[in-house]
Amino acid sequence: MPFATRLIPSLFVSLATLVSASAFAQQALPTGVEAALARAKVSRETVTMLVVDADGTRPPRLAWRSQVPVNPASMMKLVTTYAALDLLGPAYSWNTPVYIEGTVNNGVLDGNLYIKGQGDPKLVLERVWLMLRHVQGLGITTVSGDIVIDRSAFENTAENDPSAFDGEPLRPYNASPDALLINFKSVNMTFAPDRAGQIARVSYEPPLASVAMPATVPLVPGECGDWRTALKTDFSDVNRIRFNGGFPASCGEKSWAVAYGDPRTYSLRAIGGMWAEMGGRVGGQMREGRVPANLKPAFEFGSPPLAEVIRDINKYSNNVMAQQVFLTIGLTQKNRGTFEASRSALGQWWRDRIGTGEAQPVFENGSGLSRDERISAAALGKMLQVAWRSPVMPELMSSLPASGVDGTLKKRALRSGGAAHLKTGTLRDASGVAGYVHGASGRRYVLVAIANGENAGATRAAFDALVDWASQDN
Repeated sequence: MPFATRLIPSLFVSLATLVSASAFAQQALPTGVEAALARAKVSRETVTMLVVDADGTRPPRLAWRSQVPVNPASMMKLVTTYAALDLLGPAYSWNTPVYIEGTVNNGVLDGNLYIKGQGDPKLVLERVWLMLRHVQGLGITTVSGDIVIDRSAFENTAENDPSAFDGEPLRPYNASPDALLINFKSVNMTFAPDRAGQIARVSYEPPLASVAMPATVPLVPGECGDWRTALKTDFSDVNRIRFNGGFPASCGEKSWAVAYGDPRTYSLRAIGGMWAEMGGRVGGQMREGRVPANLKPAFEFGSPPLAEVIRDINKYSNNVMAQQVFLTIGLTQKNRGTFEASRSALGQWWRDRIGTGEAQPVFENGSGLSRDERISAAALGKMLQVAWRSPVMPELMSSLPASGVDGTLKKRALRSGGAAHLKTGTLRDASGVAGYVHGASGRRYVLVAIANGENAGATRAAFDALVDWASQDN
């Protein structure tokens, strides 16, 4: 069936009620919301709010500055994940093909091994181990040639500067997307104190090939406190991790995940380190390259389905996974794994599926880790209404954090005792929530609340009050 025929005309008639949202721009805010904004010293002119029934059959209960384009922070993940569900389907999965060039005799591959990344967002260590174990299951313990990784499916992404966004290159949330994204390009260091030996034993996941990683660090006196600072870790040399301080003896076991300082070589080092730890050997080099033309895969290693992947993205606001999905949309719809192709594909999808009644969002990378992405509360609300009526609504809804239950809302239960599924978003100058609220009457509401400005983070109590107000509709 042609894509356009899947649109439901009556839906867009009912959604037209959102167009009248500007008529409500000067309505009074709920008392609890107004009071919370006043306590936080946040101007009502820096927030945008919308509460409207999910079915789109009634005028909004609240529409405040809902036509103003704002930076949605991580709430932009709602657009990326719903578009992916709609375009690719909940069962879509990524395959990572593995190729063998040469013959295998007595455990030795007389040739090269190729691994081609195709954007799998969840190639975490456990799954990389399974993939390499599959290679060994083919009778290969030694590769006499090279192990080659092919990252060509995504173009010009691995060169992104991880410090460009906020000057924090070692924070895992700043990891850039990669066609062969392994473990989010991060290293997890675990410190286990041994008081008898006055040391803390350090383990690393994954072990990185050709990187010196000290096995111990001295114990030092003092409270646990800021134990990371006490370590005085030096990551300046990508070939060596140094601890110039110590680990406080008062601490129990602690873990610390950091982004590796040379993200371009991370995949090679991680695969090389894990292969060696599994008893594998390489006679040649670990290097980047392209899979030779006409070489057929020995096997393809599949990812979890998209419906499972978006739960990680939305419940825990995983930026690099969202960007992997964003780029996959460009790759599948435009045959180009670039941000430009993905923006074009998302723009076309928005026009076809959501319509042109509201200003189209401004896309950059689809994760919300951006100073440039923009969307209005009315536009995001309209998309959430379309999603509510779509066949993939259950998958999208279940991917959102549930108030007081899990994800980024685990510690934000509603005072009213109500229920909501909401995506949160936080940047230095943007904050908010968006999703679905379950009314006491049994009605379901779409809610969008976003603040932009220096004091955006102070709006949390006001937005919690708005969600409570929306849930009390009887």
